[in-house]
Amino acid sequence: MMEMRAEIVASVWGVIVAEGDHVVEGDTLMILESMKMEIPVVAERTGVVSKLHVAKGDVVHEDDLIAVID
Repeated sequence: MMEMRAEIVASVWGVIVAEGDHVVEGDTLMILESMKMEIPVVAERTGVVSKLHVAKGDVVHEDDLIAVID
């Protein structure tokens, strides 16, 4: 299990994957927006997205849990 956490304070601009999706290391999971910059969040390993903890429009803070990959 790998927990994906936010690295900065940002809003969730878009979520690319859904729970149950198979992802490969490097796939974009979601796009965060901070200070008018779009920041992709990429899978750090291959697996299945078991839980998304955010939705489009949510605001995340540094170290918030945003997704879990099994």
